Formats: sequence, C-alpha cells, structure tokens
Amino acid sequence: MKALFVVFRVGNAEYVMPASSVLELESFTGATHVPGAPPYLRGLLNVRGRVVPAIDLRTRFGLPPIEPTIDTRIVVGQVGGRVVGLVVDAARDVVTLASEAFRAPPEVIVDQTQGFVQSIAEAGQRLMMLLDFSKVIGEESAHA
Repeated sequence: MKALFVVFRVGNAEYVMPASSVLELESFTGATHVPGAPPYLRGLLNVRGRVVPAIDLRTRFGLPPIEPTIDTRIVVGQVGGRVVGLVVDAARDVVTLASEAFRAPPEVIVDQTQGFVQSIAEAGQRLMMLLDFSKVIGEESAHA
C-alpha cells in the first residue's frame, strides 16, 4: 500500500511524516516565548487564527540551534485533538512511499533517539526517518 509523506530536513537528515497527519506547512517568522517552558519549546505561534505550540526539532534532537533562514518551516501536525508546529530547517517535498519501503531502525538508532524514529524509509539513494509524532511532541506522557 502506498501513501503520501511530507519530507523535511533537520540538520543533515531527512525525516517524513504521513501527509494525513500534516495540516499545513508555514514559513517560520518567529514565535512568542513561553517562560518556564522546556528548551525545545520554541514558543507559541498564531497559525490561521489558532494558537499552536512550536517545538524546535533541532533542540529536541540535541543539535545546536541555528538562526532561522528563508528555508525554515513550521510543519503543523495533528495527533488526536492536539495540534503542534514543528520548526524544521526545510520542508518542500512530498513523496509517495510504499509500506515495503519502511524498515525497522537499527538498534543503536532506537537507543539513541529516545524513540523519536519509528522506522527508516528507503527511496532510491535517499534514507528518510519516519518520526513518531506523538513521542516528539510529548503526547505519550500527556495522558499517562
């Protein structure tokens, strides 16, 4: 079975999320700081009249922060009723991937990524990591 995935880049790696979980892509123009928030919470955004928390994936993944560029995007995703924006280095691509393209990540990836990476997709020479959106945004602990 084939499905559409939004591709985005953080650092030197490409990640994918099912297009069905992505509400929209926006240019990143800044966020309103939230005092006392964890370092990876970039702040709050107004996305088409909706206040959305923005998670900086560079910080969440332990990469050094960089200044936003013209390519910096917000990938607005939804899990259950929760809508969250992911600040990524670039997002311009949508790909169709078959379920057979996905493989379990190597054990070292599972151990080192805090469960953020669900699987690895191969598309020609490209390797893309499928994010566990719920874990990245902390949803799995919100209802615990």
